[in-house]
Amino acid sequence: MADMDHVMQGKGIMKQTNKTVTERLLHALTFELVAIALCAPIGAWLLDMPVSHVGVLTVMVSLIAMAWNMTFNTLFDRFERRAGLSRTLGMRVAHAVTFELGLVAMVVPVAAWWLNVSLVEALLLDLGIVLFFLPYTFCFNLAYDALRARWMARRVAVQAG
Repeated sequence: MADMDHVMQGKGIMKQTNKTVTERLLHALTFELVAIALCAPIGAWLLDMPVSHVGVLTVMVSLIAMAWNMTFNTLFDRFERRAGLSRTLGMRVAHAVTFELGLVAMVVPVAAWWLNVSLVEALLLDLGIVLFFLPYTFCFNLAYDALRARWMARRVAVQAG
């Protein structure tokens, strides 16, 4: 069916096709809201700073990350389709790593400015955050893709009658 965006092709491998802008926005917003809920209080505790101060930084970083998420995933999906690739375990790892590297390049200067620390200190702090976000990104997208595949399968089944 042309309407189905995910097609299960075997053991955990999914072929990606087009997602709407609305769906990309929902994906990014959900990802960031869960991340803020986890990172603001934990970051405040680890940095011994007020949760409000760390929370503002977390929101700034999340806005940057949301824009990057939508841009990166659109480009990654396009690359995947054009290259005829499937979402294998290796592809998921490459997706998570390249996403985080791009995000680090954008976030470190903001964190250094907001926390009033050097770029090196901000980078070290961010590397600690990456240790959280690599598995978080991987697991979130794995769960999202599985839930989306179920939803799309139900949608196709309803349309089929």
